[in-house]
Amino acid sequence: MKTKIQACIIDDEQDGRDYIALLLENEFPEIESAFQASGVEEAYIYLSRNTPDILFLDVQLKDGTAFDLLSEFRDINSRIIFITAFENFAIQAIKNGAADYLLKPIRKMDFIIAVNKVLETIKKSKNPSHIPINENKISLPTLQGFKLTNISDIIRCEADSSYTTFYLTDKTRVIVSKTLHEFEEQLTKYNFFRIHHKHLINLFHLKEYIKGKGGQVVMADHSVLDVSVRKKNDFLHKIENIE
Repeated sequence: MKTKIQACIIDDEQDGRDYIALLLENEFPEIESAFQASGVEEAYIYLSRNTPDILFLDVQLKDGTAFDLLSEFRDINSRIIFITAFENFAIQAIKNGAADYLLKPIRKMDFIIAVNKVLETIKKSKNPSHIPINENKISLPTLQGFKLTNISDIIRCEADSSYTTFYLTDKTRVIVSKTLHEFEEQLTKYNFFRIHHKHLINLFHLKEYIKGKGGQVVMADHSVLDVSVRKKNDFLHKIENIE
């Protein structure tokens, strides 16, 4: 029988603990809320003997702070999602190894995105080669889990802040909470080229190039995308030497 992913919820408010537990139950049945605590001392006793996969950690606790708790340990191997009502704690949270942080009141969508991000890192640690699964596929984390996609089916990728939208040959779109830069490094060897800070394209789905200062490309999905001036020469050279 498959063991569930273990989560520990540390929040000084009962309502806060209940809300996180409810979200886990409804949205992530593969995660078990194994332990809850409201303060540093109670959490310390548990974490001294247990290593949950995910630690939901409120910054302000009834008898101290999350940072007081973490200072008691040389290392915490759990993935930590900090919870705070104050955005100015974000930098300190990151310095303390935050996988992500959530602002109170917690929004359901932010919670789902943060947990999916952590689940992805857990899967990578247990199976480092799962992205890509093989030389022809890529696993795209989604709000519901992940979508296993043929790399050849990706027409283009578009950046939107810390998110990336994948446009596929079946006319579907997949939104992933990772930066375009992360996928650029992974996909370049498959004849993808970043023509603009917003656009990474599959050259095998390129239909037309329109001349201009930087120029434009027409893709298989009929999208028309700008080529940045500084990328133009490298792009044209790549087209001439496409493998």
